[in-house]
Amino acid sequence: MAEFDDLNFDEIINDGFSIVAEEINLSDLMNEPTNNEQTVFPILPVRNMVMFPKVVIPITAGREMSIKLLEEAQKNNEFIGIISQNNSSIENPTENDLYKTGTLAKIIKIIKLPEGNITAITRGFQRFTVKNFTQSQPYFKAEIIKLKDVTSKKTEEYAALLENIKDLALKIVELDPNIPSAANFAIKNMNDNEDLLNFICTNANFTSAQKQKLLEEKSLMIRAQKCYELMHDEFRKLELRNQIHLKTNRELDKSQREYFLNQQIRAIQEELGGGPESDVEELLLKSKKIKWNDEVESHFQKEINRLQRQNPNSPDYNVQRNYLDFFTDLPWENYSKDIFDITKAQKVLDKAHFGLEDIKKRILEHMAVLKLKNNMKSPILCLVGPPGVGKTSLGKSVADSLGRKYVRVSLGGLHDESEIRGHRKTYIGAMAGRILQSIKKAGTSNPVIVLDEIDKIGQGIHGDPSSALLEVLDPEQNSAFYDNFLEMGYDLSKVMFIATANSLSTVQRPLLDRMEIIEIAGYTLEEKVEIAKRHLIKKQQDENGLTAKSFKLGNPELKHIIDAHTSESGVRSLEKKIAAIARWVALQTAMEKEYDPKISIEKVDEILGVPRPKSLSEITGVPGVVTGLAWTQVGGDILFIESILSEGKGNLSMTGNLGTVMKESATIALEYIKAKHDEMGISSEDIQKNNIHVHVPEGATPKDGPSAGIAMLTSIVSSFKNKKVKPHLAMTGEITLRGKVLPVGGIKEKLLAAARAGITHIILCEANRKDVEEIKKDYLKTLKISYVSRMSEVIDLAIEK
Repeated sequence: MAEFDDLNFDEIINDGFSIVAEEINLSDLMNEPTNNEQTVFPILPVRNMVMFPKVVIPITAGREMSIKLLEEAQKNNEFIGIISQNNSSIENPTENDLYKTGTLAKIIKIIKLPEGNITAITRGFQRFTVKNFTQSQPYFKAEIIKLKDVTSKKTEEYAALLENIKDLALKIVELDPNIPSAANFAIKNMNDNEDLLNFICTNANFTSAQKQKLLEEKSLMIRAQKCYELMHDEFRKLELRNQIHLKTNRELDKSQREYFLNQQIRAIQEELGGGPESDVEELLLKSKKIKWNDEVESHFQKEINRLQRQNPNSPDYNVQRNYLDFFTDLPWENYSKDIFDITKAQKVLDKAHFGLEDIKKRILEHMAVLKLKNNMKSPILCLVGPPGVGKTSLGKSVADSLGRKYVRVSLGGLHDESEIRGHRKTYIGAMAGRILQSIKKAGTSNPVIVLDEIDKIGQGIHGDPSSALLEVLDPEQNSAFYDNFLEMGYDLSKVMFIATANSLSTVQRPLLDRMEIIEIAGYTLEEKVEIAKRHLIKKQQDENGLTAKSFKLGNPELKHIIDAHTSESGVRSLEKKIAAIARWVALQTAMEKEYDPKISIEKVDEILGVPRPKSLSEITGVPGVVTGLAWTQVGGDILFIESILSEGKGNLSMTGNLGTVMKESATIALEYIKAKHDEMGISSEDIQKNNIHVHVPEGATPKDGPSAGIAMLTSIVSSFKNKKVKPHLAMTGEITLRGKVLPVGGIKEKLLAAARAGITHIILCEANRKDVEEIKKDYLKTLKISYVSRMSEVIDLAIEK
């Protein structure tokens, strides 16, 4: 297929006529061939050009089929049909990719080029339309119907229109600097109206589609009118372009004047005491490498002019210099390219973190949406869970999977609003807030920023930093985050914020509404074993200078460490225990003592000390002692509720550092027993003649909340009836005076704590069933869960017959 770029006057005059003049006799072109015997014509598809009758055009062909067509046509002295493609991007066109109307042409001369291509000098003779294609290989052939141009009866009007076209063409040649002056000579010396019209239609700066419509027009009068309209549009564009060019020149003159004035100011400042020439040049050099919009550019120029006017010996000069240094160090519109390989991202997340399926799923969903939409605002995620479950390190894995920069901002103990929003630059020691400093550190405007310990933000006399975060973490507002030091808005909408917290109780409600909460529960025994095998053991071997063969811990040993030496939701204590074993191994190695690299359970106890007791049956094997389930900031835990009777007048006393709500639960439980004592088999005399004392061990630890209600009720009933509570049973739920059991929170953490403590039977409120169903079945395989809605059901399930 022939390839041909859009022609202009320069190409036609320089490439067409000059070649013709040098290689062939121009008079030969004027002789009309007389080969009327040819009925089937070779068809040459061309791109980005349209051939008109009586116009000479050079065509460069590079494909073998096009070269073969041109050479055979010249050899056989045949006409060829030249037809434009309707889509220039198609490399191998079919019949459907070609227009139906084209121009018959004669090959005047073929010139071979050094790179193997050929250039054919062709002249158009007559328009035609394709009747049907008879051949497609090795090149197209078709039967055609020849078309004749219809001349206008209004000869005077037609002649006047051609004169206007000629005048307008000469004006366009004068305005457009890309058109050579030879085109002016060619247009002036054309006397034939049809030749002039076709010459201008061929070489004017129209689109291929516009030229094709002109070719398909059989009336010369209508073709001339349409050509004139298109030329008017082109003429107006050229005029506008020249006006813009003149205006730009005037602005350049103004810029040059300002440059000379600034040079004079610099010279004066140097005479007064050393000018800031090097500082300004350095800042201007940095600014040229930064992408920013017109508003930022205008602000920068204003501030750099202010720096130039200041004396370098004044204190304000250093303030302004520091401000401009920070201003030019910000990445502004510099964004790293996201990696949308979701399969690879999943592998990165799985390799770095075992478990945490919910958060991994949410990250992959975000990547999928970002890949499809490509302009989604980054979400604000808040990971909530006990310490040591991998919330902070998960942010690093998210950054790696997305291919973004990673920055961590610790908010624990923050009590000054200016740490978030920055100081006014007029203050001594002023600096930007931590958010923009993190952006500067990352070097891109779309990093992953982990806001660590967002629940530990304080509130001091210098404002409320938590309230300042409302703008940072609002996707509708942070596209123009205002930092007091920067003094203008900065776009944070592309930043992916990941906040971490142990508890949401201290986080402001408006701040919670701006974040997507993802709760991360503690790990099960099996998950901790896998985490230790995949990550912790190797990490401690590396940190203590050991090899993989220095010591080995099997599954039984790791389970023993977890059960007997740790009690936590995360894996921090587990890592400390493994580190202690690694240090013992390092000591043996350094002292060149022999030891068994396969550490046994007995050796673990020797290194780590006496294991804690595992059995709870001895603790709960007396009347009045019940195992309850509690939620703490470090995960779930178990607690014991004890009650005992003593002679008295039916008074209730409580100890164990209990909060108001917990004390009220014990009062409700006793009052309910007094009201329903007959149903429970408790005599009223026992209630009136005995004082009841309720105690929750670990008295130094504050405790509060309604979730121990049914445990307190069971403990008091157990004491009055002098019957033990079933072993390895725990419960949690709130009670009411009507005898109902209400749901409580933190179910997943509580159940995991129960499994760690060896509990096998759990009593929960019926309304908590949906919370249990959201937990993996593997976590609950050692637990039997009974759901209740009334207090009487709790007593029947818990107390031995």
